[in-house]
Amino acid sequence: MPRISQATDLVKGLVPITRAGIVGPLGPRTLTDVATAWFQWDFTAGGLLAVAARRDGDRIAVIDDAGAVTFRELDSDAEALAIALYDRGLRERGRIGVLARNHRGFLLAMGASARLGTDLVLFNTGASASQLAEILTEQRIDWLLVDPEFTPLLPESDLRVAVFEDPDDPTGGGADSAGWARVDGLVEDGHGGRSLVLPRRPRRGRLVVLTSGTTGTPKGASRPEPRSWMPASAVLSRLPLRSRGTTVVASPVFHTWGLAGVQIALVLRSTLVLTRRFDPAGTVESVARHRADALWVVPTMLQRITDLPKDERDVDLSSLRVIAASGSAIPTGVVHKTFDVFGDVLYNFYGSTEVSWASIAQPDELRVHPTTAGRPPLGTVVKILDDHGTPVPAGTVGRVFVGNGMLFEGYTRTGGEKEVVGGLMSTGDVGHFDHDGLLFLDGRSDDMIVSGGENVYPREVENLLSELPGVLEVAVLGVDDPEFTSRLAAWVVRTDDADGAALTVDGVRDHVRANLARFCVPRDVTFLDELPRNATGKVVPRLLR
Repeated sequence: MPRISQATDLVKGLVPITRAGIVGPLGPRTLTDVATAWFQWDFTAGGLLAVAARRDGDRIAVIDDAGAVTFRELDSDAEALAIALYDRGLRERGRIGVLARNHRGFLLAMGASARLGTDLVLFNTGASASQLAEILTEQRIDWLLVDPEFTPLLPESDLRVAVFEDPDDPTGGGADSAGWARVDGLVEDGHGGRSLVLPRRPRRGRLVVLTSGTTGTPKGASRPEPRSWMPASAVLSRLPLRSRGTTVVASPVFHTWGLAGVQIALVLRSTLVLTRRFDPAGTVESVARHRADALWVVPTMLQRITDLPKDERDVDLSSLRVIAASGSAIPTGVVHKTFDVFGDVLYNFYGSTEVSWASIAQPDELRVHPTTAGRPPLGTVVKILDDHGTPVPAGTVGRVFVGNGMLFEGYTRTGGEKEVVGGLMSTGDVGHFDHDGLLFLDGRSDDMIVSGGENVYPREVENLLSELPGVLEVAVLGVDDPEFTSRLAAWVVRTDDADGAALTVDGVRDHVRANLARFCVPRDVTFLDELPRNATGKVVPRLLR
């Protein structure tokens, strides 16, 4: 984007963060401490943690399975971890890997990495042993911080490993017998060890997030750290959150969406509530007990929460202002149920690991158009282009391209690079704007099939079937067909009630036939007990086909 536009956006970006209470008056001592932290670590996650420790040191930063910890304590432990790793030879441009479920360990790693100037690689907890071995080599990891449950998957090598403490696994996953360090031991050493001088203004390290791996071995996506307040301003321009609240992040933190929830909470100096394993009833109870104002989920989590029996969510949820969902399309049936259960608090984020965010749909937009992806937030450009890179008119389906200040820097493995046109990056999706400026997604570019000479997008059929009584969840894909080249196939999970018991193959087809064109009717309908999903809740197509 032109410099003048960027400068204008920076000024406009002060409005959302001021409204949210992020910017405010500070005393001389606090102002000096905050300015020093900004100078040393910029807008990195470690820098945000340091600022929060200097502004709200006694405030609870994280509540997880191990209890509660304040911003000051967490920031101090992050510095101690950095000292311990520095003492053991880790330097700028080194690489720290994290293989863990949701807990404070992620923030420790972020804080330590920022102080050392290292890169931070977030591993997918759903990776197999062979995938882990490949990724560890590809990413050139110097130190791996890992939960005990994943240690049996690690290859035999000279990799330096530190094991997180798990309240449910006091053995440390065999850390002692393997000769590995413990993260809490490193922190203790850092607090009491030599007074080492860490870099005063270290290199700004890269954050590498692994793709979901639904079509093969996950690739590393190198993401830039924020260089201003604009990423937070963009999100808060469409999200009514305030500082010093409480955020429950149920989404996996190793994934872009859960990571975004953690970063926004740090910006807001909000208390983060994290649990190692997702439980729908436990999540609802946690929102009520901690008076949370925000809940970050992926759509499958939201579906499981809204499907809870009424008595399991009969708690006071009046504090909840935002349910932020992303990671895949939200079935229209789940959108309606969310409004019925929680009221007007649902916000649908559209984005990807590569482009960060593209658009955000607010509750009033979703009420009228449950399938909309909303509108681009502050400082974001979204265009629909044809195959020649030319913008198409409203109502016309084309390829979705996005521009903002947080586009990824490329994959760490060659192949599959994203197309860029005029500074805008392809998301790999096709969609259209309506005449009111709302964005709608019609599917993935590679999901569209041609059946009997007609272009068919599976997502339209998925959305329709998600509202059919008796359907708990559904996936629709294109499969090869000797007569029509391709055809649609549907995999359906039925509800555990009378509607589900009454649902038949003909009933599914008849519902589609009555509401969509004949070429949208799935020729194959298969009933399953559950859909195969990865750790981030996305359906894995190869396991269906």
